[in-house]
Amino acid sequence: MKTIGLLGGMSWESSLEYYRMINRLVKDRLGGLHSAKCLMYSVDFEEIETLQSQGAWDEAGRILGDAAAGIEKGGADFLLICTNTMHRVAPAIQARITIPLLHIADPTGQAVLSQGIRRIGLLGTRFTMQEDFYTGKLHARGLDVVTPDSADMHTVDRVIFTELCLGQIKEDSRQQYLGIIDRLERDGAEGVILGCTEIGLLVREQDCRIPVFDTTAIHAAAAVDYALD
Repeated sequence: MKTIGLLGGMSWESSLEYYRMINRLVKDRLGGLHSAKCLMYSVDFEEIETLQSQGAWDEAGRILGDAAAGIEKGGADFLLICTNTMHRVAPAIQARITIPLLHIADPTGQAVLSQGIRRIGLLGTRFTMQEDFYTGKLHARGLDVVTPDSADMHTVDRVIFTELCLGQIKEDSRQQYLGIIDRLERDGAEGVILGCTEIGLLVREQDCRIPVFDTTAIHAAAAVDYALD
């Protein structure tokens, strides 16, 4: 079994889900008392979020690159960035390490295509929804990406940072998200990517008429596949 490196804390609410999902999958596949071999470095998200807001991506990349180098030094065989948004600095992180970085958008795109879907909705932070570092990965696989309008995009982003990252799960926000997903469906989306690792805490597959792709679950499963291969 390979040792999984987890670059987490963005937020710790979703990093907790990564740890739980990865260990449960290893136990399910190997049985007995098996659990995952993993290392986690959890950053102070307040520091990272401030840099996001300032557009100081180079500094954020330096901090996360240093953390990733520490994870590699600790013995990890490959790395996961336990957040969608900070894949914006994935090249800077990869430049600091020699172990592979398992990009969250790659298994996500593969999961969407495996269901025969070509037009996919995307929810996430404003950075993930608006910038090419994430949608570009999906476009490269031949997917047509649909994002919310500006008002809905603001709602999605606000709920992530002011509620979900603080562990607050509100029914009113769930209903707002479901309304946004309905509008994406009307715009032709055949499914929706929960492109923020906290959204899966709020939106459940059974809540939606169209297929839901939880990036936390998909990324965790891909990590276990790689670790056990």
